[in-house]
Amino acid sequence: MIMGCGRVGSTLAHILEDNGHTVAIIDRDPQAFRRLRAGFRGRRVTGVGFDRDVLTEAGIESAAAYVAVSSGDNSNIISARAARETFGVDNVVARIYDPRRAEVYQRLGIPTVATVRWTADQILRRILPEGAEPLWRDPTGTVILAEVATNPGWIGTRVVDLEARARTRAAYLNRMGEALVIADDTVIQEGDVLHVIAAENDMDRINKVLALAPEQDH
Repeated sequence: MIMGCGRVGSTLAHILEDNGHTVAIIDRDPQAFRRLRAGFRGRRVTGVGFDRDVLTEAGIESAAAYVAVSSGDNSNIISARAARETFGVDNVVARIYDPRRAEVYQRLGIPTVATVRWTADQILRRILPEGAEPLWRDPTGTVILAEVATNPGWIGTRVVDLEARARTRAAYLNRMGEALVIADDTVIQEGDVLHVIAAENDMDRINKVLALAPEQDH
C-alpha cells in the first residue's frame, strides 16, 4: 500500500506491480492518479492516508507493507504510525524531508528515508574527491559506510589482520570494478578499494592508521 501518488509513489506502484505484487495507492487529489499508466490494475483510493476509513477502504488489513511518500512530513509519519500501531503492519517506511525529524522517528521505530540528506550526500560524492562523503549513513548519522584509502604497504595483508590493526570492520572490497565479499583468507591486492563500516566520529582515526604502512603503525 502506498500513500502519495506523486512521481515517487507512482514509480513504486509500477515497479511493485511489475514484480507481481498487488498494489493500492492513496492520494487526496484524484488528479494525481493520472500519473499511473493506463494499464495499472491496482486500487486507487481518494483520501488522506491517516484516515482510518480510507486505510480500510484501501485494504490495510491485508497489507504486507505500507509506504508513505506524500509531499508532507507530518502526513507521512502520522499515516506510517497509523499503519503500524493501529493496523499492525510491520513493514512500514516513511519519506521525510527534514533529516532532524527522520532521526527522531527512526528512534520511534519508523524506518525513514530522509531525502534531503540522501540527495545532498549523493551530490557531494560526485563533486568532491573520492571518500569525502560516505556511501551510506544511518538515519541517526552515527554509523557510515565509507571508502578509505590504504597505504600500498597493506598489499599482501589479510583483510582480517587489517581490521584488527585498524580496529574497524571491513564491509567489502572493490576489485577491478566488482564488489568482493570478504572471507577469512581475503588478501589485499594492488588496486583494491576498501570500504569500511564504522562510527563516523571514528573515521579520522581509521584513516590515519590505514594511511600508514603496517610497520609504521605503532
